[in-house]
Amino acid sequence: MSERADLPDLDQLDPQSLKALIRAQHAELLSKDEQLLSRDTEIEHLKLLIAKLRREQFGRSSEKLDRQIAQLELRLGELEASRAQDIARGASAGLSPVARPVRRPLAEHLPREVRHYAPKQHTCPDCGRQMKHLGEDSAEMLEYVPEHFKVIQHVRSKLVCIRCDRIVQAAAPSRPIERGIAGPGLLAHVLVSKYCDHLPLYRQSEIYARAGVPLDRSTLAEWVGGCSRLLEPLVEVLRRHVMSATKLHGDDTPVPVLAPGLGKTKTGRLWSYVRDDRPAGDPTAPAVWFAYTPDRKGEHPQGHCRPMVTRGSSRSMPVGRFKKPLVGRTCAGSFTICRQPTSRR
Repeated sequence: MSERADLPDLDQLDPQSLKALIRAQHAELLSKDEQLLSRDTEIEHLKLLIAKLRREQFGRSSEKLDRQIAQLELRLGELEASRAQDIARGASAGLSPVARPVRRPLAEHLPREVRHYAPKQHTCPDCGRQMKHLGEDSAEMLEYVPEHFKVIQHVRSKLVCIRCDRIVQAAAPSRPIERGIAGPGLLAHVLVSKYCDHLPLYRQSEIYARAGVPLDRSTLAEWVGGCSRLLEPLVEVLRRHVMSATKLHGDDTPVPVLAPGLGKTKTGRLWSYVRDDRPAGDPTAPAVWFAYTPDRKGEHPQGHCRPMVTRGSSRSMPVGRFKKPLVGRTCAGSFTICRQPTSRR
């Protein structure tokens, strides 16, 4: 460890030397603060990477892991923002800039808006002659255009025959929800915001109100219910595809559900069934099907797997946590694998 420098006698220093000493100590303090901040940022970043790697290696060990990773990501963002602010302060104070990570080029698929900035002078400021084009410098800036609403007005013209008083008109275009005002793009945006971005309907209502479009939460809820009915045929096709597999992985997850009239929550179950035989060389597309039940009774997975019974053969095996066996392609272990029995001819 290096020895600390002795503080000179301040009474013997002239004003200029005192100012120089203060500037040097201030620059040294800023440098040490930057080193400490960089160390803390690296520590938090490593913790985040370790948590993610453990999750990928050993799987989900706790339901709290998602919240821990989210907190680490928030903390990491705060540290990086604080470091950027200190860098800006150091640059304004004339300090040497710290090394920054290499900036990645902007994605090629993004639309480009080219803005040209021509010099105000077209003649030479020295001799007054007309100047010629030499070249140009180009730099890119990433910008965000806020999403906006628009109204599509469907106008159906009427034609009339004066002779026979016949009126014809084009049929009205179909709507995703009968007598609804929402288009398919808006419905898709509401669903993605709710289920992918985890934005509750009341928050979406507030966001749309700031854009000048008042949409009540009850209206958004009706749209979500209408979309669920529209997607039922696709869900049924997905269920058939998953349940037609010769090997099926399944598990259940507890989910809190509001109990109407009680002001409390009860525990429901979300069953997931996964079809994925790619490790075995099967080219069939993988898929997952979810089913909700209000409790964890064994009759629910039995009902889910009942359509898997093969014609001409049946076999039963005990199912881990459940007392009753499943018939046909049965689930074994801790409800993790369903296999199709081999039929005898």
